[in-house]
Amino acid sequence: MADVDKEIAAYDKMRAELESKHTGKWVLVRNEALIGVYDGFEAAAEDAVKRFGRGPYLIRQVGAPPLTLPASVMFNVRRV
Repeated sequence: MADVDKEIAAYDKMRAELESKHTGKWVLVRNEALIGVYDGFEAAAEDAVKRFGRGPYLIRQVGAPPLTLPASVMFNVRRV
C-alpha cells in the first residue's frame, strides 16, 4: 500500500497543472511520474497492464474525487 501512497502523493503534486490542462481525462501515474493521459479508464488500464503488469500504479480521473475500492477488486483487462 505504501507504493500506491507515493503515487497518490505524486498525483497531488501534479493536480493543479493536470486540472488546468486535462480535467475529465484519465491519467496513469507510476514511480511518481505521469505516464500518460487517456480519454477513458479502459484505455488507461489497458496501457498500464500492457506496460507494467499488475502494478502498483495509480489511475485517476482528473478533477474527480478519489474513488476507494476494496483490495479484492481488480480490473480484468482483455488481451488483444
